[in-house]
Amino acid sequence: MGLIVQKYGGTSVGTIERILRVADRIISYKEEGHDIVVVVSAMGKSTDVLVDMAKQITSYPSEREMDMLLTTGEQVSIALLSMALHTKGYDAISLTGWQAGITTESIHGRARIQQIDAARIQSELGRGRVVIVAGFQGLSEEGEITTLGRGGSDTSAVALAASLNAEKCEIFTDVSGVYTADPRVVPAASKLDSISYDEMLELANLGAGVLHPRSVEAAKKYKVRLVVRSSFTAEDGTYVEEVANMETGRVVSGVAHDEDVAKITVVGMPAKVGTLSRLFNTLADHQVNVDIIIQSSYDAAVTNISFTCASDDLKKALDTLEAHQQTLGFEKVDHEEGLTKVSIVGSGMINNPGVAAEMFRVLAEQEISIKMVSTSDIKVSCVIPAHLTELAVRSLHSAYGLDVAETAVVHGL
Repeated sequence: MGLIVQKYGGTSVGTIERILRVADRIISYKEEGHDIVVVVSAMGKSTDVLVDMAKQITSYPSEREMDMLLTTGEQVSIALLSMALHTKGYDAISLTGWQAGITTESIHGRARIQQIDAARIQSELGRGRVVIVAGFQGLSEEGEITTLGRGGSDTSAVALAASLNAEKCEIFTDVSGVYTADPRVVPAASKLDSISYDEMLELANLGAGVLHPRSVEAAKKYKVRLVVRSSFTAEDGTYVEEVANMETGRVVSGVAHDEDVAKITVVGMPAKVGTLSRLFNTLADHQVNVDIIIQSSYDAAVTNISFTCASDDLKKALDTLEAHQQTLGFEKVDHEEGLTKVSIVGSGMINNPGVAAEMFRVLAEQEISIKMVSTSDIKVSCVIPAHLTELAVRSLHSAYGLDVAETAVVHGL
């Protein structure tokens, strides 16, 4: 049997009872002869509790000290899980990110993994131990504790699986796999047996929270066999794999939505070479991420530029634009809140014309206005009024035949 890397999210280890249940699952894999490396998140909402404690002291905590604080959450989880395995008669050792050899960029709060020295992990596996690693964290070359940002534990697990040449990486969470839509919005949504790396990456970027985009990027880059499963059932999960391994015949694999969307329109920008560069470099310098961009000209001398950003970034974006209005030379800024980005995703869209037209038809039939559109080879996104989100997602899900249960796919795993 080969090496398997497993990752358990915060809800999976949210209580002592659940930690003991995770220990039993790990033991079942050990009994089958597998070597196991386990990556865990902080228990339940403990990270939120730590953030709240910091905010009670200061509204602007040091990023370094926040990393020092937040990494304690995962250390609690790894120690308790290791203890649980000990009490059940199995040898295990807990390692922080830096003890596991994870080196990151010298950036606090959102560092990227640069390399992994897996010698310590390999040594512990050689002793027959289950190795339990704290997710979400590492150590910079300067010796500073860092965190990997949102979804960091998923990224830790995939990176370790790549470094250790693991048989596969299993992401255990509170859902049983990747669904054709959010089941809370679309009761008829079905679990996918498989999905391509590219499709999963699009869905993750478009609002599907089951995997973080950075972990999917890493899995694709290093050919890590990725499985999303529930930590509460023995049900098979969803395999994330190469398109070449899939024979589904699907045109659209899923419908995603993101309700954290705001639209900004910069009116009366000078229609000159470099206008877009100056505008978006200014926003980037102030850590404002933008998504859909549309430029419309009504005069030879001026142009209007609309873009979307996360609702949480709206105030920062507006403040930045106001502060740089004279430098950028625009007339005014309009903005709109209460928006959702709804998207269809599918590798089959490449060779099937008319998929976008069908999306527009469905939304028009439901009298849902489209404010902005963005496309790629395998996705179409529309920005719509937020109060029509549920109607849009359900209508699109039905229109593309996703209410019908999937046909099983053989994976050979």
